Amino acid sequence: MKAGPRPGTGGWAAFADRNFALFWSARFLGGLGWQMQTVAMGWLVYSLSHRPFALGIIGLMGFLPSVALALVTGHLADVIDRRKILLASYGVMTGCALALISFTALGIAIIWPLYVLALLIGSARAFANPASQALLANLVQPGRLGNAIALSSSAWQLASVAGPALGGLLYAFGGTMVFGAVAALFLVCLLLLVFLRTPRQQVPRSQTTWKTLVAGIHYIWARPVIFGAISLDLFAVLFGGATALLPIYARDLYHAGPWGLGLLRSMPALGALLMAGIIAHRPLGRRTGLRMFQAVAVFGLATIGFGLSPSLAFALPFLFVLGASDMVSVVIRQTLVQADTPDAMRGRVAAVNSVFIGASNELGEFESGTVAALIGTVPSVVAGGLGTLLVVGLWMLWFPELRRRDRLVETAEARA
Repeated sequence: MKAGPRPGTGGWAAFADRNFALFWSARFLGGLGWQMQTVAMGWLVYSLSHRPFALGIIGLMGFLPSVALALVTGHLADVIDRRKILLASYGVMTGCALALISFTALGIAIIWPLYVLALLIGSARAFANPASQALLANLVQPGRLGNAIALSSSAWQLASVAGPALGGLLYAFGGTMVFGAVAALFLVCLLLLVFLRTPRQQVPRSQTTWKTLVAGIHYIWARPVIFGAISLDLFAVLFGGATALLPIYARDLYHAGPWGLGLLRSMPALGALLMAGIIAHRPLGRRTGLRMFQAVAVFGLATIGFGLSPSLAFALPFLFVLGASDMVSVVIRQTLVQADTPDAMRGRVAAVNSVFIGASNELGEFESGTVAALIGTVPSVVAGGLGTLLVVGLWMLWFPELRRRDRLVETAEARA
């Protein structure tokens, strides 16, 4: 008989834990603020520069801290209170939102301060991401981890649906209005984290050495399933990441204003949100490794379809499918990383995972902006989608353990 999910592990089960409910709410509000800030900064930068390369630089500034600080951020997430790291990180992001209010209110027409602020925001997120990923597993029962990850992802995607659209709408009243709302959301996020009560985490007793700092890298490298899943996402989205070019599509190709940009940015998140809800209520069962490869292949095809879309109406369905397929990959990757990693290592492993995620997003934006400047916007997106399909084929050959992975959370006997 085929075994189904255990009672209390699907649907809204994770919300039975009060701390998870607070965490989910903080993640949603923080994500909403970050998405609004991202779309507003993208529009502001392109309005001031009219250069795709400037959008790429913003992405690069957001990515560099996750690489430069990866060993430190992961180690700290394993040895000090992860909640305190989140409080400090959102405190910095609140300060950056206040600085952006001043920037727009004063009508400053130079770009380099925006690069500096993007670097500071990226640094705060470099600390927050591994702490947040590692903290999640401490908030719910082990049997609810997959459900918690799907619901946590839904919080982020819900924010990604509403954030860009709301940011684009508010930008019609000026950048000061957008960044003021962002600052308010970050402050409420901080308040929720203050009330979060987390269990004592397993702190390594060994002395801090170079070996302990790089332990997360060695752990991932020695496990082909985890390394394959993380690196697949890195290279697939690195080539297929077209979100950095959405301001160009909205402004120059589709001749839409900030509302059009917000709509374009919201559609992938809407698809991802729907898929996260489906996975939360109908957990992934068997052959999850193969499903991950299939989802990334669909992501590549949707990227090509979007790149060739002649109008806003044609582009939206492709972006919806792109987001839905990406969510399947996200849930599988995140669950594999959390379930197969002991708590004392989760911060360092999550930091490495964050570098890969950042590379696939922020560095992907830099790659897209650079390639678009060289060969044009549409050819850049289409070439990226083709590159994603090539990556899928190669990774299926190079990581057979991932391709053959059956269940997301395996028993110790199954892993042996």
